[in-house]
Amino acid sequence: MRKVLVVVVVVLLSVASLALVNEGYESPVVNVVQAAGPAVVKIDVEATRKYSITDPFGFEDFFRRFFGEIPDQKVSGVGSGFIFSKDGYIFTNEHVVSGAKKITVSMLDGNSYPAKYIGGDAELDIAVIKIDPDGIDLPTVELGKSDSLRIGEWAIAIGNPFGLKHTVTLGVISAVGRQLPKPDGNGVYSNLIQTDAAINPGNSGGPLLNIHGQVIGINTAIISPDVGTSLGFAIPIDVAMRFVDSIIETGSVQRAYLGVYMDTVTEAISRSLGLKVESGALITDVVPGSAAEKAGVKPQDVIIGFENLEITNSSELRAAVLNYPAGSEVKITIDRFGERIVLTAVLGSLSQESESSSPDDTEESKTFESSLGVSVSEITPEDRERLGLPSEFRGVIVRKVDSEGIVYRLGISKDDVITRLSINGNQEPIENVNDFKAHVEKIKKGDYVAFFVYRSGVRFVASFQF
Repeated sequence: MRKVLVVVVVVLLSVASLALVNEGYESPVVNVVQAAGPAVVKIDVEATRKYSITDPFGFEDFFRRFFGEIPDQKVSGVGSGFIFSKDGYIFTNEHVVSGAKKITVSMLDGNSYPAKYIGGDAELDIAVIKIDPDGIDLPTVELGKSDSLRIGEWAIAIGNPFGLKHTVTLGVISAVGRQLPKPDGNGVYSNLIQTDAAINPGNSGGPLLNIHGQVIGINTAIISPDVGTSLGFAIPIDVAMRFVDSIIETGSVQRAYLGVYMDTVTEAISRSLGLKVESGALITDVVPGSAAEKAGVKPQDVIIGFENLEITNSSELRAAVLNYPAGSEVKITIDRFGERIVLTAVLGSLSQESESSSPDDTEESKTFESSLGVSVSEITPEDRERLGLPSEFRGVIVRKVDSEGIVYRLGISKDDVITRLSINGNQEPIENVNDFKAHVEKIKKGDYVAFFVYRSGVRFVASFQF
């Protein structure tokens, strides 16, 4: 009995001693969550989309014949955001709220508000929505700075992963300046913050905070679990703040314009041109009067750096330029056959360049909306720089596809370039909007039609019977 008593006493003393370790300590993360948490919101989105089915046996036509149009499919999604203004303005991701028919914002205190989409940008994946405070003193977050982040700093993510409201995860800044290919393969996300703080679906649009409770980024992307884990990415808050005023005032961003035609340096290109670098964005031509020409950029220069970012290909350069509004002064590092030169450029405005490129065009010739459910326009200098289209490339660019039209079911989408059109085997080149309009208006009921389409270096044919 005495032995049992001794064992019990020893166990009790051990537990008591463990309880004294770090007594009274409180993690600074607790204070961050208390300060910033109330301004982090859950965003529920309702939208509609067309049913997309594989229909090799013509069931879709059968359904339409006897039952009418296939009904829209209602879809819902969840994301995160944070209030940064007492007026009720909220930052989130464009992919969270794009195309939403209804947006509902839920607060930590249990209150819910209908939200209005103010504007955003798909390339940057930032958006602003707004709720009406209606006299309520809304909580807000403090915005920090992201341009001086150091690897190893604490990083705290708050959001709604898988709809689990107000989840907090902790990690560090594991890298900065990351260039990440977009899921659809169309371009890259530029200058992202990488963190090992757990970010999952539903965290998108939520804040990434430093240990002082300041927002340093907007959580936006994750690595597929099939590829890796503990890798999340956030848009630097400095990038978002460069465009927030434009989004609130106009609903969109004013894109910057460098004024170059470019290609990616490959081994073959490097050897054939005698370049002294194995990667970078090769300048194939410079637009007269552009920001690039004024800065001193020349054909066959290779841009290897843009501000603090390393540039290894043309997609990274295009994405880096889009991180800045028109009028920004930026440093560009070039390699000119082995000589490293740093140039200063004041970025122009894409809208101004587009207007000045075709002053004689009428408004009708610039954009044409056809009965097939597709709107096209001329290829502008903006498009050539953004999509990497050479100056001699001809066609019309798709601006919008109507979900109710024929073209929607062909897989043609915004920014595709239509270069040729065939009607019953008679092929015609498409060099401008007038060509496209003239040929489309010839299409009659029962005709077999094919569009020859260019997308991100790939050409394909989309065909249908009218």
